[in-house]
Amino acid sequence: MIDEILAEAADKMERTIEAAKEDFANIRTGRAHPGMYSKVMVDYYGSLTPLQQLASFAVPEARTILISPYDVSALREIEKALGDSEVGANPSNDGKTIRVTLPVLTEERRKEYVKLTRTKGEDSKVAIRNHRRKAKESIDKLVKDGEVGEDEGNRGEKDLDALTKKFTDSVDELVKRKEAELLEV
Repeated sequence: MIDEILAEAADKMERTIEAAKEDFANIRTGRAHPGMYSKVMVDYYGSLTPLQQLASFAVPEARTILISPYDVSALREIEKALGDSEVGANPSNDGKTIRVTLPVLTEERRKEYVKLTRTKGEDSKVAIRNHRRKAKESIDKLVKDGEVGEDEGNRGEKDLDALTKKFTDSVDELVKRKEAELLEV
């Protein structure tokens, strides 16, 4: 029983780590990469569609992305969605493709992104601790109902604490790597 609770908690914590990785990928580092636009939604014939389903991406230079829509009639909507996105770049349209040149990150903007990275990291750690709390409540309920012994419950809580530490350390490492990437000039 306790093993099932720990496995479920580990699975949820792993998904939290994956979500944190996606969030960090969306934070700009000064280099262009298609992952920056993974959360951009385009109004395509009345429904919101992810940009990555509507176009292909190419990175010809370190700070430039070429976006080639599969349907040229969606060019205007894609350009509008890119302008409204949080990426902070101005798209230019040549009639067939959209070229996005990322401005050089200023020191002030880098510090803002570091702060954003730390905030997202802390949010991930809070989510991991919430998964821990729910699992601990389940273990405590098993002990209270007499389904498992107190020693087994204590062992389960120690395993849960070790699991939680492993995942929070993983988030700290992700934050540290992203900060180093952001501050690299």
